[in-house]
Amino acid sequence: MKMKFMLHVAFAALAGLGGFAAQAKYPDHPVRVIIPFPPGGTLDLLGRELAQKLGQQTGQSFIIENRAGGNGVIGADVVTQSKPDGYTLLFNASTFITAPMTMKSPPYNVQKNFTPIAMVAKAPLAVSVNKNLPVTDIAGLLAYSKSHPGMTFAVGSIGSAGHLGTELLKREGGLNYMVVPYKGTAPAFQDLIGGQIDGFIDPVLGALESYKSGLLKILAVTSDKRLPNLPEVPTVAETLPGYQAYSWYGLWGPADVPAAVVAKLNAQVNTALAALEPKYAALGLLLTPGSVADFVKFQREDMARSRKLIEEGHIRVQ
Repeated sequence: MKMKFMLHVAFAALAGLGGFAAQAKYPDHPVRVIIPFPPGGTLDLLGRELAQKLGQQTGQSFIIENRAGGNGVIGADVVTQSKPDGYTLLFNASTFITAPMTMKSPPYNVQKNFTPIAMVAKAPLAVSVNKNLPVTDIAGLLAYSKSHPGMTFAVGSIGSAGHLGTELLKREGGLNYMVVPYKGTAPAFQDLIGGQIDGFIDPVLGALESYKSGLLKILAVTSDKRLPNLPEVPTVAETLPGYQAYSWYGLWGPADVPAAVVAKLNAQVNTALAALEPKYAALGLLLTPGSVADFVKFQREDMARSRKLIEEGHIRVQ
């Protein structure tokens, strides 16, 4: 009996050593990075470039998989069911934490079913409208919406930063609008340019090329100050003092990813962000390297702010 017990202890110790060795070598084969929305848009563009940098730094491929559908739920669910070894990750926007707040039966618990790894970026939003809409600024948009009931504003996903930003504009400025939900930002921009919808509030980067090409108008940005890459575009706060809204992006794993793997990934992401910062600063995106603890704190505080806006605005998935 004693010998049998000692063999069990020995095998357990060897298994533990094997686990530590695997963590020390991480990553030693390709890593899947799930993006739960279609290709195109700020989330996808930034995710692909970050994955490329991580691959260059680690010598292993970080392979993007777009798993669109269900307001981001389908892709996130793939991650919750994956082995917590760091080889399946979720790259998502802040809609990840807000979407469950809009559902009667949330499919996952952000704080229990996922491991925060790294904050990646904050993104000021652009208030974009169809180029033929007869308005040139926020004051004109608010006045026009009141005299033209039924204006349509796209929502890339229910409860997204853009959706909350639009709701905030309704609350603080009296914007009169109807929500038109889309499965991602790329198809929403297509319809905005085509005139099927009137407006769309989404990260600046997604609207920038179309704005510079004259395909749409950006009336304002939602940051507290004008952006260096769009100095001619005012902030919403210049018309509605105190108004601010941002999307943000992060990297998560399933619950219980080993701390050593999380620490390695966090360090690698921070290194990648330092290299990407000059490019994205010129595009109006604020890269935000930091510790895992910083990310956990930011996520907790943002969830509290967002929950208040969602509950007071009665934002729900239909």
